[in-house]
Amino acid sequence: MRYAFLLLAATTIATPALAQDAGPPKDSITIGVGAAYVPRYEGSSDNTVTPAAAARGTISGIGFMLIGTTLYTDFVPETSATGGKLVLGPVVHVTLNRTSNKRTRDFQVAALGELDPAVEIGGQIGYSQTGVITSDYDTVSLTVGAVHDVSGVHDSYIITPQFSYGTPLSPKIYVGLNVSADYVGGKYAQTYFGVTPGQSIASGLATYTPGDGFKDVSAGLGVNYSLTGDLRHGLSLFAVGSYERLLGDFARSPVVNDRSQLIGAAGLAYTF
Repeated sequence: MRYAFLLLAATTIATPALAQDAGPPKDSITIGVGAAYVPRYEGSSDNTVTPAAAARGTISGIGFMLIGTTLYTDFVPETSATGGKLVLGPVVHVTLNRTSNKRTRDFQVAALGELDPAVEIGGQIGYSQTGVITSDYDTVSLTVGAVHDVSGVHDSYIITPQFSYGTPLSPKIYVGLNVSADYVGGKYAQTYFGVTPGQSIASGLATYTPGDGFKDVSAGLGVNYSLTGDLRHGLSLFAVGSYERLLGDFARSPVVNDRSQLIGAAGLAYTF
């Protein structure tokens, strides 16, 4: 699960909608569509282009983000006069890693067998502060997300600590950056990075049994440019990019052809 990329995309297309708005938060919805350049599976040395969609909104102070197959919610309204707020809410994610051999395109990895989509449910908690470094409108956030598989695919967990920073450079330009890591359970590691004796015979890959631990670290950068009006409303162009580095047992897995994973997306967003 690429939290850094997903949340960076969400922040880039949506935060500017309120970034330079004084007074209490107003209801707002942003919808973005475009294309993403992503690895065929996690650990692949080959990327593919796929449609991308995102939405984010704030309704009565309650926030939500829908990025691809991930839904984030923040049930704590923005009420602090100091610009600080607690981030707290449920998270629902669907992992589609290696669910299609046609997409995988690596005959040895494909021989391991297709996986069903994994439905993971959990939550996020953290703190964000506005008006910290460059202006009254920049935002720093520290959060920890945790989800657990409820579909029986890997029956394990993912814990993601992350740091995010975003700031408007002008009424028309917004930039954001994100740094995060994923810590995963042993069953997750075995499902997506392990090779059983039976799979070894079928694929020719060596038997491999990874343990739990930090799967990756990642960093991303995003830019949003307003095409009509300013970043609080109207049409805008966004672009995001993320670099993920697989670690330890995960990087050494025979399933992995490249421990460096590049992800990017670009498209148009409209804020109502």
